[in-house]
Amino acid sequence: GIDVGAKSEIYELMEKLVSEGKSIIMISSELPEILRMSDRIIVMCEGRVTGDLDIGEVNQETIMTCATNRQGESR
Repeated sequence: GIDVGAKSEIYELMEKLVSEGKSIIMISSELPEILRMSDRIIVMCEGRVTGDLDIGEVNQETIMTCATNRQGESR
């Protein structure tokens, strides 16, 4: 992983880019980080999309359900 200072700098840069209207694709296995930094979350399991979630409808349990493919078909 990266140190806390570097992560903070990356977050600041990401927020600046978003404020300029740019989109960012972020890949992380840290759920709190994903929930804090995302407007939309795409979850994959075994190379397939198993969840396409808006931040207003998501929590850690929803993400884990999609990540472990327990909900069946893609949303």
